[in-house]
Amino acid sequence: MSTQTLDYRTAFELAPIGLMLSRQRLVTDVNQQARVIFRVQREQLVGQSFELLYPTHDEFERTGKRIVASLDKQGRYADERIMKRLGGEAAGELFWCHVSGRALDPTAPHAAGIWAFEDLSSRRALKVDFTAREREIAALLIDGLTSKLIGRRLDISPRTVDVYRARLMRKLGAASTPELVNKLLSG
Repeated sequence: MSTQTLDYRTAFELAPIGLMLSRQRLVTDVNQQARVIFRVQREQLVGQSFELLYPTHDEFERTGKRIVASLDKQGRYADERIMKRLGGEAAGELFWCHVSGRALDPTAPHAAGIWAFEDLSSRRALKVDFTAREREIAALLIDGLTSKLIGRRLDISPRTVDVYRARLMRKLGAASTPELVNKLLSG
């Protein structure tokens, strides 16, 4: 590396965080760290839909809608969500991931974007099987959203959010919402 000129391509490829470039929710480029996180070769992902990285089709669709609704004025978005590894012995494994990114044109959120991925599994393990909706609600609870705000984001009633929160509390043995969030964060 010392004899190689540091350029944008090298910086992208060797960045210490997973990076992907996209157009219309298709992966156009993926760096080395993202390939490690998702356990995939470059050619297995480039040209493919981001849907491959989600546990279910519905989660892919709902996350896409959430991104559009939540972009800031500069086109930025960030959240924590459950994603799926693609290859090797870990194929199909679900894990917590921090995702942040930027739509290059905020008026066309999925036209082109830059996305960063951080694997949170070393500090937040998934020890309980959650349904797709439970995963979404858990992620939004971690973000500190109320039932009303979660309901708006997911286009469901706050009462439905409360039902899912109660299920999560039962599954994790939590007596309160703060205890639930703490257990979700600690894995």
